[in-house]
Order: sequence, then structure tokens, then C-alpha cells
Amino acid sequence: MAPSGSNPLEPVFQTVAAFSRRLLIAPDTAPDDHRLRPLLSLSLSPPPPPPPLPPPEVLKKDAKVAPLTKEEVGRATWMLLHTIAAQFPDEPTRQQKRDAKELMALISRMYPCKECADHFKEVLKANPVQAGSQAEFSQWLCYVHNVVNRSLGKTIFPCQRVNARWGKLDCPDRACDLEGSNDIMPNR
Repeated sequence: MAPSGSNPLEPVFQTVAAFSRRLLIAPDTAPDDHRLRPLLSLSLSPPPPPPPLPPPEVLKKDAKVAPLTKEEVGRATWMLLHTIAAQFPDEPTRQQKRDAKELMALISRMYPCKECADHFKEVLKANPVQAGSQAEFSQWLCYVHNVVNRSLGKTIFPCQRVNARWGKLDCPDRACDLEGSNDIMPNR
């Protein structure tokens, strides 16, 4: 019988731990002490904290970070815009409608590719923002995205599938709603 206060499974844990210490993570290398890490470790005590992560590459003095391409910025921008449109209210306020129009105007002025921004201004002039509801805004955005794609020789996305591709985010307690809480720290 195990002594009082000790875990009756401790001998099993010790056997498994001893066995796993004999297995190498990379058996093709010479067995030196720092390579002998157990594949499995069983313990009732909490694991030690992980070692600190090295600083991100962008913070290193001599790090070389490849600049983003126009295509990468474009994909990220469309993803953001479609995600915003998917969260847009079904019955937006006048301010939300103005905000949607202003967002598109700002993008057409501040987009980091001048050629792209100028083209988007033309697209907006020919196709004014339609933001009377979530469905209208999402469909309008899909349409103008396809206008841009057509000009680039890309395939056209079927707008009837816009909600399947960029649907509402799965957020508890309406946290993704544009009308969400004003509390900046709701889970205190």
C-alpha cells in the first residue's frame, strides 16, 4: 500500500518517465544530455513556465523584412472590408451609413498603392457606396470587388455566396456588433 499522502499512481508515473527519458527526440544525432528530453512526462505538479520567446524579427536591429506586395496588401484589404460589411447592421443608423461611405473614401485617398487608390476612386465614382443594410453593403462591396478583379483579369466571385465566404464573425455577447458595448474592458 502506498504511504499516506502520496499518489498511488506515482510508481507508474516514475516508470513512464524513466522509460521516456531513454527515448530520443532525434535518434539520428549523438546522445548528449541536452538532446535527451522525454517524449512524455507525467506529473501532478504544474509544468514549468515556457522559456521566454525571442523578440520579433521586426524589432531586431539588423533584421531584413521583405516588403509586402501589392497583391498581399490587396488581399488583406478586401478581407478587412468584407469582414466589416458582414458585421454591418441590418438596419444601420445614419451615422453608420456615413461611416461606411467615409471608410471607402478614406481608402481611396490613403491606400498605400497610388495606382490602386486612383483606380478605386474611379470605381467609387461609377458605383457609389450602397450601405442601407448589411445585405446591401455586402452585395455592393462584392460587386465593386468584382469590378476591380475584372480590371486585373482575375476571376469573378459569385456574389450570392458572399455570406458563405465572409459571413458574420462568431462572437459571444454581440462583441462583434458595430452596436456593441461601450465598455472597453467588459470582462473585468
